[in-house]
Amino acid sequence: MFKIVLFISLMFSSIFANVDGHIDIVKKSNSIPKIAVSVASDSSSDFTLSRLKKSLEDDLNVSGHFDLSNVNVPSSSYDSTPDMLALSNQGVSLFVNLASQKESNGGYTLRVKLFDVNQRALVLEKNFTTSQLDRSVFLAHKAAISINDFFKAPSIAWMEKFVVFAVYRNAGNADIMIGDYTLTYKQTVVSGGLNIFPKWADKEQKSIYYTSYNYKKPTLVKLNIYNRSKDIIMDSDGMLACSDVNADGSKILVTASPTGQPDIFVYDTRSKNKTQITKYGGIDVGGQFVENDSKIVFVSDRLGNPNIFSQNIGSTAVERMVYHSNNNSSVTSNKNNIVFSSKDSSNELGGKSFNLYLINSKTDNMTRLTTNGVNQFPKFSPDGETLLFIKNYAGVSSLGIIRLEFNKSFLFPLKGERIQSIDW
Repeated sequence: MFKIVLFISLMFSSIFANVDGHIDIVKKSNSIPKIAVSVASDSSSDFTLSRLKKSLEDDLNVSGHFDLSNVNVPSSSYDSTPDMLALSNQGVSLFVNLASQKESNGGYTLRVKLFDVNQRALVLEKNFTTSQLDRSVFLAHKAAISINDFFKAPSIAWMEKFVVFAVYRNAGNADIMIGDYTLTYKQTVVSGGLNIFPKWADKEQKSIYYTSYNYKKPTLVKLNIYNRSKDIIMDSDGMLACSDVNADGSKILVTASPTGQPDIFVYDTRSKNKTQITKYGGIDVGGQFVENDSKIVFVSDRLGNPNIFSQNIGSTAVERMVYHSNNNSSVTSNKNNIVFSSKDSSNELGGKSFNLYLINSKTDNMTRLTTNGVNQFPKFSPDGETLLFIKNYAGVSSLGIIRLEFNKSFLFPLKGERIQSIDW
């Protein structure tokens, strides 16, 4: 029983430690264009527009595909051509001019013009409108995606997707929220009692799975966040959580404890049948699909401490995946790539930490993704190019983003609240 409580506490909480530096750029390319963003000189004073300018700059920076200019650029009216010579003299290759418009129905429009300074030409003009002003940050995300797509750069479409996360309110109380990846926008979708381990149920992000402790037993619930319809999937004594959903949503991996010890089950969402995969007398949790849903990776204490293992579905043979540290407590996967959180005894800055490591199920290569602090609950973006994770430090929870191709990291704090788990 003590081991179960220990595992659950590992998945429910993080140890506080030093935060990584704001950004660490390892990969640079001379082909990355320098881009400047400005608010049109004839635009009305608008706090929302100023905030969207900052959000768009952050998005372009996070993408890794643009070099954000930090010099003061000459502003111009929205319908005029900017001073191309002055921009060129400052090394700017691309110039974005922004304006806004408040609609009669209460909506808000972000107007965007993109100029190619080298060609002395307007190359892109788009308007982005929302009927919900509190979601206006998504206009900046859409603008960044459109600019990125215009140059046929690798997709950053994940920026306009919601993240779903659980937030501790007080003892025995946790709500589930959705937000954008910077946590600028946040909305509570489940409140009251203890609700944890949210997981998107579909690519369209209409429904979520989550674990509720508001019933007689821990209960796995599927909720449509738009029409509020609910389905009870199963209940279980002890630990219960949906840890992964396959690409078409037809199968989910569930950690459940019907006989006292947690094991991993695959649940068919169409037939409603549940099949047990692991049958170990100890603790198996956090299963993730790999290799086209033919195999899972998961966390188990079968060596006395939490570590990462793999098992073919339908087989009883188990393979150890990680030979690093003696405490590897969370894992995520995308195709053959696996990222896990590992407790390191020390680091170059001193003190204990949980760091994230990347391995491939087909090779023996391992890469450390973080250098200090406590970094847990990693989640791949749908395209596998970006990693989402949670960092806790000095009472502040942050959503972390790692752009794997560029080895760039960013932190977005959730002030005054503590994130329990997260998904996108």
